[in-house]
Amino acid sequence: MANKKSKPTIKLPPNQVITDKFPEFTYGKLPKISIKDWTLNISGTIDKEINLHWNDLLRKFKHNLIISDFHCVTKWSKLNIVWEGILIKDLISFVKPNRTTKHVIFSCFGNYSTNLTLETLITTNAILAHSANKKPLTLEHGWPLRLVVPNRYGWKSAKWIRTIKFSDIDQPGFWETNGYHNNGNPWTEERFWPEL
Repeated sequence: MANKKSKPTIKLPPNQVITDKFPEFTYGKLPKISIKDWTLNISGTIDKEINLHWNDLLRKFKHNLIISDFHCVTKWSKLNIVWEGILIKDLISFVKPNRTTKHVIFSCFGNYSTNLTLETLITTNAILAHSANKKPLTLEHGWPLRLVVPNRYGWKSAKWIRTIKFSDIDQPGFWETNGYHNNGNPWTEERFWPEL
C-alpha cells in the first residue's frame, strides 16, 4: 500500500488563520507623500542627528531580502512574504546608538507611532522595506518605506516611516497607549495589556 504524502506542517501562532490575501488596515486617511520631499529623520541617543533623502537611502545601504510571515492582531496571517529593503541592524551599525539605548520609536505620516526594544529589532531580523514580493509597496501597504518586524503583530510593522528615534526610555506608541500590548509577540498572544 502506497504511503500518502503528508502536507508540510505550517506553524502558526495561536488562534491565527491563514489568508492568501493581504488585507490593508490603516488608522485614519492615507497620507499624501511626495518622494521628492520625503526624508527619513534619525535622532535620539546617537552621536549626530541624520536626515536621509530617498536617494541617499538607496545609495548608502545594502538592500536585502527577508522572507517572513505577517500576523495581524485581528487573527489573520499571510505567509512567506518576500520583503526587500534595509536591515535595521545595518541602520543601527550606521548610526551607532549610545550604550544607554534600549528602545526605538518609529513615527509615521498620519501621526502614528510604535515602539520596540533595540534587542527585538536586532534579533527578529527587522527590515525597513520598500518592496514586497518583488514589487514596490503600494501606498496602502506603506510606500515608500515601512517597518517589518517578524515575530510581532502587524501593528508593530508601522507604515509610512518618517522618523526613527533611539532612546534610553520607552515611549509607547498609538496602539500601545490605546490598550494593545507593549511587546506584541503573536506566539504568546500578547494582543492587549494584561490588565485589560
